Formats: sequence, structure tokens, C-alpha cells
Amino acid sequence: MTDALPDTVCIREVGPRDGFQNEPEVIPTDAKVRLIDRLARTGLRRLEVTSFVRPDVIPQLADATEVLRRIDVPPGIAVTVLIPNERGFELALPLREHFSEINGFLSASETHNRHNVNRTVAESLTGLERVIGRAREEGLRAEGVISTAFGCPYEGEVPAERVLAIARRLVEAGAQEIAFGDTTGMANPRQVSAFFAQAREALGPAVELTAHFHNTRGQGLANVLAALQAGCASYESSFGELGGCPVPPGATGNIATEDLVSMLEEMGIATGVDLDALLAAAAAVREVLGRPLGSHTLTAGPVNWHRSA
Repeated sequence: MTDALPDTVCIREVGPRDGFQNEPEVIPTDAKVRLIDRLARTGLRRLEVTSFVRPDVIPQLADATEVLRRIDVPPGIAVTVLIPNERGFELALPLREHFSEINGFLSASETHNRHNVNRTVAESLTGLERVIGRAREEGLRAEGVISTAFGCPYEGEVPAERVLAIARRLVEAGAQEIAFGDTTGMANPRQVSAFFAQAREALGPAVELTAHFHNTRGQGLANVLAALQAGCASYESSFGELGGCPVPPGATGNIATEDLVSMLEEMGIATGVDLDALLAAAAAVREVLGRPLGSHTLTAGPVNWHRSA
């Protein structure tokens, strides 16, 4: 653990993909485009906007091509697409001019990977190694996302050594960033702190380490603090606390981006995000969905005073 917290952090907004795919209804493409364009004007520098998955499995993202073609994202903002396999990469490649980063994902546990993508971990990993290699050849930035990195609802504990062995192979394939996902909210702060210290030592200083926490059991921001103390300065979150995991039932949303930004800015850690603009985007998605959201800052409003240093 490091004594000093990062001065700044980078946030990738994943709501337009991770959030929208978990809604029971299909959000109209027009609404998706409006919301993404709004998020692109909040100061967020990274947006994961869609995924190239089978439309019969995840109909909520069947409009991936149209979304990518229609969004209006200012220069300097990295647009990311999630790629599950080589077929997904083939579908995404003709739209190369519309995105600059790919995220390839798999689970660290065999059972969750089978439930999620109907493949063994070895099969997924071999496919992603090829995808990452091809992405780098195309000049795309590549992130490897490892789900159930802190525990599996089917298998229980997932050894850190197994997670880091997968991470090493993704890095060797060309991934510049590795995200560790607490997919069903099983992580705790002590575990997170120890894990990120171990991951930094195992993967070296050149690899960007990213934390992806879910708030299933209310420990999301506590886990962020533990990761910060271990030197992690990159996070993925979802406006409105949208999201979850298709398997198993009961897995709720990601930490809310506005809650994350509010906490970090109050701690004196710069995010570059306009919290008021972000809250307006979260209010807009709440209106589109027509239901209350889990975001605390959206409900209570931002802190309107600041402690002196």
C-alpha cells in the first residue's frame, strides 16, 4: 500500500454498454445517442458506448453499428467498444473510424465464463489474444477485462494467482490496460488493497491497472478507496448506477459515476468531470427509463461546500 493517494484519476463511463445491456427493455437508439452525446460533454475522457454481441442474446445492443455511426463525440475523447470474441471484432472492424479502443473480456472462473459466454476460460483467452493482436495492428488501444476477479458466485474464492496469470497473457498479447472486475459485488476493501499491490508488482509499471466495482453489497466506494490507497488511478463506472451482470440473478449495478466523481473531488483528487453536467445526464437517463436509480448523489444532490486543505 502507498501512503499517497493519486492526484488525478481517469474514469471510463460504461453505462451506455454495461448499463443499457442490463435493462429489461430495449432503449431506443435515438435516446442512446442523445445520452452518449450528453456524457461526451461532461468532461469524461473515455466512453464505452456499445458491444458487438449476438443480438438474439443481448437485443439491447443490437443497434451497435447505428449507435457508433450516429454519436457526436468531440475530438480527444476515447470511444471504446466491448469485444467478446473474434466474430465481434470482425463486426466492429468496418466501423474502425468511429472508435479508438477495444475492451476484450473473459471471466477468471470457469463456471461464470461458461454461463456468460459458453466457453472455457482457455478458449476465451486464446480468442482474445488473437483479437488484441489484431486490434494493435489496426492502431487501436486494447484493454483486457477480467470478470469475477474478486470472487465467483458459483465457485467462491478466485485465487489472485489465477487472475494474474490471465492478466499476464493478455499483456503479452498486447493489452496496454487490464481491468479487474468485481462483477457481482463480492470484493472487500482489505482484499482489494492487497490485490492491487500484488497486481502492480506482477504486471509492472507500464500496464494501466483499472478497477471495475459493482455496488451489489454496498461496498463499491469503500473498495475504490482501498484501490486508491494501493495506487490505482483508473476506474470504470456507470452513470445512474446502471448495470449489473446477466448471471446470476441479484447482481446489481456498477458504482455510480456521479458518486465516484463526487467522492474523489471532495477528497481533492481531480477527475476533470463537471459533476453538475454528469448529474444532468444521470437525470436524463432516469427519465428515459422511468424509474428511480441507485445513485446517491443523484438523489441527494452534490455537496455544496468544500473543506479547506
